[in-house]
Amino acid sequence: MTVRALSIASLGVALLAQAAPAFAQNLNGKSLFTQRCAMCHGADIKGTGPLAKKSNPPTPDLTTAAFKKRLHDYPGVIVSSVILRPNGDLIPKTLKENGVKVPPHAWTVQDFRDLNKYMTDVIAKSR
Repeated sequence: MTVRALSIASLGVALLAQAAPAFAQNLNGKSLFTQRCAMCHGADIKGTGPLAKKSNPPTPDLTTAAFKKRLHDYPGVIVSSVILRPNGDLIPKTLKENGVKVPPHAWTVQDFRDLNKYMTDVIAKSR
């Protein structure tokens, strides 16, 4: 393959990767958020859920300009980094300490895309 062909192929892959969240299933994203995130982040994603003040540190408002920029600049990365925290501690600890049981979920790439799309849509409508 020539350098030009490789460049065109790379561009196509990059465009597909960027376009993928646009095809997300918003209903799946909403369902995932409602079942797994709203207890801390609240339906409005502003850190207003019933457990928001019980976590340490308190649950942040995800509608801030700084978070919007991170979500835009790194689609899906924020969602996956929160769900799959390296230390695996904060979220499960907060839930356990407050008697909340959330069943395990086998996350897929599509789930991350859907959740990212749903959060992006809610955040865009806020403020």
